[in-house]
Amino acid sequence: MKLSCLIPLVALMVFAGACSHSGTKSEHVIIRTEIGDIHVALDLENAPVTSANFLRYVDAGLFDSTCFYRVVGKDNQPNDSVLIAVIQGGRYEEEESGGFPPVSHETTAMTGIRHRNGVISMARWTPGTATSEFFICVGNQPDLDFGGRRNPDGQGFAAFGKVIRGMKVVRRIHSLPAPEQYLGKPVLILEITRTAGR
Repeated sequence: MKLSCLIPLVALMVFAGACSHSGTKSEHVIIRTEIGDIHVALDLENAPVTSANFLRYVDAGLFDSTCFYRVVGKDNQPNDSVLIAVIQGGRYEEEESGGFPPVSHETTAMTGIRHRNGVISMARWTPGTATSEFFICVGNQPDLDFGGRRNPDGQGFAAFGKVIRGMKVVRRIHSLPAPEQYLGKPVLILEITRTAGR
């Protein structure tokens, strides 16, 4: 699922605030890459369908030996009038094989999780087609929210958590040369695992 899923490819409380409330149910995962770790808190309470979908790929080991393969930034979107800044990863060329069926689309209007700096979200084609491809926002990206202008259908993308440690790694990936939005050498994701650590 290419970021044409994303470009077009892939509660009113933002999750950053929700995370600070002890009542919010979350699950922590570590995205271990060849250049460092990214720690993410998934919002199980407000985005249960999308979070559960991501975790089933984690638990099945289907993110092991995958990659971050796409970088979208201000210098490589010549055909887009609405610019965004994200890195995208997932199973890439293996996306269509050996995975799970797509899940229903949880919009930001439903979850209250806005596309702010460090938020993780699902890439998709049409609503309800998200499977394993995900992206992380670099800076605030309101045009990826419900009603945003990036995707013509106006449904936005399904945000489901936030980076809590490792944005330095995210920014490093985002700084890599990607003249046509695809990295010449994708950044290897060694594994994604659950962690009890906070």
